Amino acid sequence: MSIPAAPTRSEVRSRTVIGGIGVSVPETSISNDELVASYNAWVEKENAARTMRGEAAVRESSSEFIVNASGIRNRHVYEREGILDPERMAPRIPGRTDEELSVLAEFGLGAAKRALSDGGLDAKQLDLIICSNSHPQRPYPALAIEIQQALGAGGAAFDMGLGCSSALAALHVAANLVRSGAHQRILVVVPELVTSHLDFRDRQTHFIFGDAAVAFLVEGLGEREERAGRFEIIGTSLWTQFSSNIRTNFGHLSRLAQDDPSVLHMEGNLIKQVGNKVFKEVTVAGHQFIVDFLAGYDHTPATMRRFWLHQANARMNAMILKLAFGEEVGADRAPTVLDRLGNTAAAGAIIALEENHRDMKSGEYGLLCAFGAGYSIGGALLRMM
Repeated sequence: MSIPAAPTRSEVRSRTVIGGIGVSVPETSISNDELVASYNAWVEKENAARTMRGEAAVRESSSEFIVNASGIRNRHVYEREGILDPERMAPRIPGRTDEELSVLAEFGLGAAKRALSDGGLDAKQLDLIICSNSHPQRPYPALAIEIQQALGAGGAAFDMGLGCSSALAALHVAANLVRSGAHQRILVVVPELVTSHLDFRDRQTHFIFGDAAVAFLVEGLGEREERAGRFEIIGTSLWTQFSSNIRTNFGHLSRLAQDDPSVLHMEGNLIKQVGNKVFKEVTVAGHQFIVDFLAGYDHTPATMRRFWLHQANARMNAMILKLAFGEEVGADRAPTVLDRLGNTAAAGAIIALEENHRDMKSGEYGLLCAFGAGYSIGGALLRMM
C-alpha cells in the first residue's frame, strides 16, 4: 500500500477550522406571560384613546399566540424593567462618555474572551477582528477596533453586517481570508442587542427577539496541532435577494424627513416585517439554498449529522427540513434554542452550534445556516475533526 505524501504547508493553510467559540447571554429574562401583560396594559390605554378619536382598536396579544406563531416561550434581555413598563416599553440603557467602553463593545467583549479561552489563544496572537451583527451601535469608530483595543490585540479590525446572516457572512469572509494567506487567526465577534431596536408596541414583532453575543475563531489548519473536537470549515456560501419584507429605516437620514431635524420620531424607523410573506418566501429560499449548497460538495441533507439553523421561527425551520428530507426532523438532528432565548438574530445559529456539538464523532458533518433580512442566507459545511 502506498503512503500518501504529507500535505504541503500551502495545502494545509488552505484548510480552515473554527478554533474556539464563545457565548454570552444576559441572565435577565422575560417570559411570554410577562411580555403579554405589559403589552396588553398598553393596549388597554391605547384603545381608550383611539375610541375617543374614532380610530380602529389595537388587538391584544397572548402567550398562546406567541408560541403558535414562533415557538418562543422566553427571551433573555440586556435590560427588562424598561421593556415591561407600559409607559416606556423600551430598555433603559444609560448613555456613556466617549472615554468609556461602549455598550455593544462591552457586550461583545465577554463572548470574545470566552472564544479566546476556548481556543487557547491570547489576543496578541490575533491578526484580524471582525465585528459583524444586525444592529451596529454607530458607523464609526468601528466597534471591532474598540474591541481590539479592549482585548489588547494587534493587527486590524473592521465592522460588517448582513442582517441575521451577519455571523455566517463574517465566517465566509474570514475563512476565505485565511485560505488566501492574507491572515492567520481571525476573531469574529457578533454582539446582538436587538431589543434596543425593537418596537415593543408592535404586536407582530414585539415578542420575537432576545439579546445575546457570540464570538468564534477562524484559523488555518496548520497553525496549531490540537484539533480534536474542532470543526474544519469545508465550504461556505452566501445568497442575497432584495426584499423590504424585513426592514428597519433607522439611520442618519431619518431625522431629515421631519420638520424638526433635532428630534427623531422613531415610529416607522424600527424593526418591522410582513410575517406571512417572510415565512413563505424564506422557507422556499432556505430549503433550495441548503439543497444546492450541499450538492456543490457532493452532500445531501441525509449526510448531515446535525443542522444548526437560524433561531428565528421553529415552524419555519421544521418546514425547511421537512422539504429537504420529505419527513419530520427531530430535535437531536436540528436542535432549537429559540424557545428559551428568543430570536437572537445572527447569534442564534452559533449558540445552537456551541450547545450541540460535543456528542458528534470525528468525521461527521453538520450544516450551519442562517436566514436574514435582505433577504440573505449564509451557510457553512463543517466536519468534526
